[in-house]
Amino acid sequence: MADLRLDLGLYRYDHTRPLFDGRVRFEGVDATLHTAGIVSDLFERMVRGREFAVAELGLTFYLRTLDLPDPPFVALPVFPNRQFRHSAIYVNTHSGIRAPRDLIGKTIGEFATYGHDAGVVAKGILSDEYGVRPEQSRWVIGGFDWPMDWFDFVPRLHPVDVAVRQAPAGKALGSMVEAGEIDALISADPPRGIREDSPAVAQLFPDYVPVEREYYRRTGIRPIMHTVVVRRDLLAEQPGLAERLYRGFVEAKDVAMADYRRGRVFNHMGDAGMVPWFSALYDENRRLFGADWWPYGIEKNRLSVEAFLRWHFEQGLSKRLLKAEEIFVPELLGT
Repeated sequence: MADLRLDLGLYRYDHTRPLFDGRVRFEGVDATLHTAGIVSDLFERMVRGREFAVAELGLTFYLRTLDLPDPPFVALPVFPNRQFRHSAIYVNTHSGIRAPRDLIGKTIGEFATYGHDAGVVAKGILSDEYGVRPEQSRWVIGGFDWPMDWFDFVPRLHPVDVAVRQAPAGKALGSMVEAGEIDALISADPPRGIREDSPAVAQLFPDYVPVEREYYRRTGIRPIMHTVVVRRDLLAEQPGLAERLYRGFVEAKDVAMADYRRGRVFNHMGDAGMVPWFSALYDENRRLFGADWWPYGIEKNRLSVEAFLRWHFEQGLSKRLLKAEEIFVPELLGT
């Protein structure tokens, strides 16, 4: 029997590269892999045009599709992008913001949509850890380095008690926070002012690495940004496909982790030789997160998944509080 031909939309990460370079293949699948310079382009192509059979999708974008009358996708417990997000909060240095509670009453920019993945997590942390709730601030949506309209390929949701508006035409949030036109910014990507060391822009948590490490040690939450979704109609036609796809993603991730372990023998001079002290960082992370420091499956990620689901509901982005078992392929609930 010929292999099933499928188009997949994925960003090129260390842990997906073995799929792109052919070191790992999905069993019984003739996969054509597509990528993009900006990962949200893949999201739009999947949600708006159903261009792929399987695609990486921001977790909030996936969850919003579950409230559609006929949800088109179901997720695999595969998490290609996960990041701590204390570091995603930027402030104008003349705004008077020195601590999280100083955000109350301020105007905050947010990249792309109200409740992009990094925004859901950052707001969740601000609420859980510091008692700062979204309705206590004003929100402006736009691009971080260039003007951009609010994403329109998923429902534009926000609670009625949260003041949200689009950035002015021709304005980018990064330049607005640098100029003091907004007080702060939450963005998955750092604005130009941070990258170019502008004195007008700083991170709310300037020494964020120990803060984020302590957060993980205390809560066990390692925030998830993206998952991988499959078209429901395809899974109905192809029994066993979900398991084969999942195994392929796990194998690709394991190959990437093995590359890092081999690289440690030579102080990673071949894969990160231009980054001083990279091996020390690798060792520190391995001690903190364990041998499988990028786990897939439900049980190893339950705390992180359920935290995101709770934040999504609390922020008015889901109609009800979902459980982890409700968002993943049923055949993979034992992972």
